[in-house]
Amino acid sequence: MRFSSIASCLTAVAGLVNGGPVTPCKPTKPPYFLLVGDSTVAVDGGWGDGFLSYLQDGGEGENRAKSGATTVTWKSDGRWDWLVETIGSVKDDYEPIVTIQFGHNDQKVMTLDEFRVNMVGYADDIKALGGTPIFISSLTRRTFKDGKVVQNLKEWRDEALVAAEAAGVQFVDLNMASTTYVDAIGAENAQYYNWEPSDRTHLNPAGEIVFGRMTLDLVLEVRPDLDRYFEANEALSEKIENGEFTTGEE
Repeated sequence: MRFSSIASCLTAVAGLVNGGPVTPCKPTKPPYFLLVGDSTVAVDGGWGDGFLSYLQDGGEGENRAKSGATTVTWKSDGRWDWLVETIGSVKDDYEPIVTIQFGHNDQKVMTLDEFRVNMVGYADDIKALGGTPIFISSLTRRTFKDGKVVQNLKEWRDEALVAAEAAGVQFVDLNMASTTYVDAIGAENAQYYNWEPSDRTHLNPAGEIVFGRMTLDLVLEVRPDLDRYFEANEALSEKIENGEFTTGEE
């Protein structure tokens, strides 16, 4: 899942030659990541802090995901005001990159059409503020049936992709990557990452590191120019990519 700096620049050049989208080999400003989402991103149960733990060389970030949040409720209690203020305060010195992952709770209270409209609204508003939105599909639940992961978030993953295309923003497919990985390591190993023994949705500290690394490597696939701002962990990245169980202690 990880590109070297040289490969990243070659990818950008190939995009230019082929008429495709081009990402600069080097960003003009360091990133300031603002993580927006539900409990599977949030502190104590999500991948967000694991992701941010790899930042280096001037890259910064904050995890403002909220347990129980949907695309509607996340904006309450001053969180949207915080986002507006933060983007405004950092954009002169950083590229404010807002990752947006919802679905776990939205699927309980709204239609797919409503979800898509809400996601596009986030993207449009963040771009207008001077930020860079990146949509991330929902982390899989680690529930198995007949030896395979139950893909009960696939429709919401698909709708997040449709929303990303409609909004013209980058899409990181964590749902597919995490489903593939959890399927590969099997039901018994997958429970190693449970926040509590029966909690197959949220992540303990080991899961935070493993799925934080997975998310980071996926982000670097769409933004290879940011590679220098994250500490590498090739051993962990390779185990994840190869579908090998890991405790995250590499």
